[in-house]
Parts: sequence; C-alpha cells; structure tokens
Amino acid sequence: MAEGAAWLSAQDPRWAEALALTGLPPLRRRRDGFRALLDAIISQQVSVAAADAIMGRVVAAKLCGPRKIMWASDEDLRACGLSRQKIRYARALAEARIDWKALRDAPTDQVVATLTEVPGIGTWTAEIYAMFSLGHADVFAPGDLALQEAARILFDLPDRPKEKAMRQMAEAWSPWRAVAARALWSYYHVAKQREGIR
Repeated sequence: MAEGAAWLSAQDPRWAEALALTGLPPLRRRRDGFRALLDAIISQQVSVAAADAIMGRVVAAKLCGPRKIMWASDEDLRACGLSRQKIRYARALAEARIDWKALRDAPTDQVVATLTEVPGIGTWTAEIYAMFSLGHADVFAPGDLALQEAARILFDLPDRPKEKAMRQMAEAWSPWRAVAARALWSYYHVAKQREGIR
C-alpha cells in the first residue's frame, strides 16, 4: 500500500493531497472462495448496513457453503433476507464448482472471465473479488459509483465519470490501480462522510 501510494503521489499532486487527508488506506484483505463471493452477491444494490445484517443472518443460519445453499429451502434463504433474485444467484454460484485455488494464481482478466460466467456476478463483483480476496494490485472497479464520485471531486471534473471513462482514467494509475481505488474510497469517506465500500 505504501509503495503504491508513494507512486501515485509522485504521478499527480492531487493523490498526495487526497492521501494527506485520508492517511494510508486500509488493505482490507478478505478471504477468498465461495463465502467471499456469496457476501459480494448479498452486498449488491443494498446499503452497507443492510448487507452486514443479511450476511450476519446467513452466517447465524450456517448457510455459508455451497452444499448448505443447495440444501436450504427458498424460505430458509428468504428468512435471512435474500431476495428471490439473490437466492437464484447464490444457487448458481453453488452449482458453478469454481476451482478457488486455481483462481489464486490466475491473472485478473482470467479471474473476471471465470467469475462473470456465473449468473449474478458481474464485472464489478469480479473486480472487487480480485482486489480484496486475491490481493491483485493492478485491478480497478470503474463501475463503482463511490469511486466515480470520489474521482469527480478529487480531479475537479464537471460530471461523475461513467464506467468507460473511469476505466480509461484508471489506466494512468497502473500498476497500482487497486491502491488508487482504496485511496478513492477513503477520499469518498472523508468527502461524503459515508462509506463507499465494505
């Protein structure tokens, strides 16, 4: 993190300003595997607080593994707070039989390609997984609204950049795009006084 932050700061003084406000962003490494992606599916399109509450109920019900998801009834999963669509996505993930160990050594584009074959896992979710669960240093999630808004504020842009523009913008931050993302989330937290990622 420190190496990437120093590199970014040397590239553009606005990074140095942002990092002076936020301090070095946390690494936020998570475990990899089925449970991490189940958590990511649960987190889609809900607040951080709601995602935490739902995942807490899933953990309490001991429904964190692929077999448990397959054996659980829809009613069991709904009782935890999963919508009909998220139940379908959780079951699709359980049926996908992903080789989690092989993904650990795969390049980011292969990780994204493998994960996005599963219904309910889009590019954003796959990129977040590569960043937080696999520790890839040069991955970015340009579809993330908090990253877009933080970039708008930090770089004094007239509008929030859309995903394509954000992806192009982030190319300048390679090979430390994951550090840039973490710095932007931290900056978003300071600028907006709310979390941008859990």
